[in-house]
Amino acid sequence: MGLSVTISAADAADAEHILKLQYLCYQSEAELYGDWSIEPLTQSLDGLRAELDEGYGLVARLGDEVVASVRAKLDEDGTVRIAKLIVHPRMQRHGLGGRLLDGIERHFAETAGTAVQPAPSPKRFQLFTGHRSEGNLRLYRSKGYAQVATRELGPKLTLVTLEKAAA
Repeated sequence: MGLSVTISAADAADAEHILKLQYLCYQSEAELYGDWSIEPLTQSLDGLRAELDEGYGLVARLGDEVVASVRAKLDEDGTVRIAKLIVHPRMQRHGLGGRLLDGIERHFAETAGTAVQPAPSPKRFQLFTGHRSEGNLRLYRSKGYAQVATRELGPKLTLVTLEKAAA
């Protein structure tokens, strides 16, 4: 009997596992852009914990192992900023990234105006990735995200911002 992947809210106990997975997952991005100083590779455990405290995160588990994660935060302007969608390299191309995106969007849509999220309903979902990250761009576009901006961060990296309206 095989194990199935379960998705649930991330909590403080997941922080160390998420950080280790984040470090593993962003190696390929660092190599793609020739930059090992990118923020996901230099983020501290305290910084990650703060992101979880200030926003909302999901983890995907295969048994007890955290194999994927995403974090997001609703801004005062109604934008849900989605960040650090990561999937263990051996688990990529099995739909986990899409499931996590769906889950984070659903969370913010369903909890708007409640004690969990007293802020108003989200107006849009927004995320970004590097211009050479074709797999990421393909996933985001398949989930309805469209490019709204680019910002050159240096000679090797242009950030592509994508968003979609909240339903």
